[in-house]
Amino acid sequence: MKNTSTLAIGLIAGAVLTALTYTFILPHSGDSAANADNADSNAPLYWVAPMDPNYRRDAPGKSPMGMDLVPVYDDGGMDESPGTVTIHPNVENNLGVRTASVQRKSLHVPIRTVGYVQYNEDTLVHIHPRVEGWIDELYVKAAGEYVKKGEPLYALYSPELVNAQEEFLLARNRNNVNLLQAATSRLEALQMPAQAVNQLKQTGKVQQTITFTAPQTGFVDNLNIRQGFYVKPGVTILSIGALDEVWVDAEVFERQSNQIEKGLAVTMTLEYLPEKVWQGEVDYVYPTLDKDTRTLKARLRFDNPEYFLKPNMFAQVTIHSDLDDENLLVPTEAVIRTGKQDRVVIALGEGRFKSIEVKVGNIVNEYTEILSGLRDDDVVVTSAQFLLDSESSISSDFKRMEEAESMPSMVWTTATVNSVMAEHNMVNLDHAAIDEWGWPEMTMDFFVDQDLDISKLMPGMSLHLQITKADLGDYLITEIHIVDEDGNMMHMEGMDDMDDMENMEGMDHSGHSMGTDNADKEMDHSGHGGQY
Repeated sequence: MKNTSTLAIGLIAGAVLTALTYTFILPHSGDSAANADNADSNAPLYWVAPMDPNYRRDAPGKSPMGMDLVPVYDDGGMDESPGTVTIHPNVENNLGVRTASVQRKSLHVPIRTVGYVQYNEDTLVHIHPRVEGWIDELYVKAAGEYVKKGEPLYALYSPELVNAQEEFLLARNRNNVNLLQAATSRLEALQMPAQAVNQLKQTGKVQQTITFTAPQTGFVDNLNIRQGFYVKPGVTILSIGALDEVWVDAEVFERQSNQIEKGLAVTMTLEYLPEKVWQGEVDYVYPTLDKDTRTLKARLRFDNPEYFLKPNMFAQVTIHSDLDDENLLVPTEAVIRTGKQDRVVIALGEGRFKSIEVKVGNIVNEYTEILSGLRDDDVVVTSAQFLLDSESSISSDFKRMEEAESMPSMVWTTATVNSVMAEHNMVNLDHAAIDEWGWPEMTMDFFVDQDLDISKLMPGMSLHLQITKADLGDYLITEIHIVDEDGNMMHMEGMDDMDDMENMEGMDHSGHSMGTDNADKEMDHSGHGGQY
């Protein structure tokens, strides 16, 4: 009985061990397939140089700088344009990424600048004598005094005026009409006051000193004389300016000059009366810019019944210019401004971001006008955009995905060889402008298709070549024609002599290969775009 129990326990233990072995130790065929699929899905797409993301290889190795290549994995199969950055939601939250939708609305563009209060020159009067003489009495003692029209300013003793009065009396005594008329005209030409002339006619006595009065009400300015001064024609004795209405000369930057026009509403404040706001308008826009300050001067007109505004005061001016058209606006903080380019980072959704180039218009406080580069339904990043832009701009073409897809995948161009790096299957070229891709003339590094033998290339050679854009945004040379001094082209494969060009079959006059479409070749990931 005891042996039977022992045997039963042994059989049960053996069954349990067998089950555990098959369950946890020995792999099932289904699990093996799943593990193999998972390994394939986690395999790197390619390896990239840490310091140059355009240097790519299909296997681990060293970069041209001797650094280990870094593996790049599949991002989920999404078709992205160059420069698209994908971050995890937790990272996005930690970075403090905030976004805002693009708006379209009319833009109020206030132009804030400085101004200087001046007399209204339409009412500014300068007083000059018509005769030589001495200031016998000066009734105005200092500049800035307020005078009313008809009040005395100064009394002048002038021998010329004395002689003119004597001639008038002599003509009148002789009852000579012609002489009397000539003498009267002379007194008027010498600006003898009408009151003095009437007194001369009534009394018949010559006045040694003539009192001159204020021609208008206002404030005395430019007082250049004192009692006893000798004056003569051409000397500015004083000026009188009215301050019931003043001018303000405002300076506007050159870039804002197209927004200024006559009749625009203006508000103005002064530091010594911060609670008071003056309302005026643009009265005149000067036709020329100041060559030193590069500013345009605009003349503003303000009523000044209480004489608060005084000449030469410094004022803060706001000219209200409205753009009535609907404008595409983004928050000003979203725009990344550089010396050569303005950019914004757009949010593509699902944690994807891309830096693109935009053209900036007017900038008004919290809003910036975008002339091109964005659409109405775009969302831009307003916080942490500099971090995203620094990552995206490494490989970004700064174009929208739709724009990049509309470009041809293959182009032909001419180039000159600078150097050949046979060990890397790479060449450095000076290529011509490529209008199809918007490229200017520049020097670039290119990887060459592995089917092409670049051992025949030498520095200084002229080439006619085909460049193909891969799916990942790389650029690969897929066909090369060598150009001789006479302009003949030789296909780099199978030709040893330039003179055999005429025997080539399947070539058109432009050097394009006939019957072979290199754009359809299966490309590896070794394409390389050079530095702009």
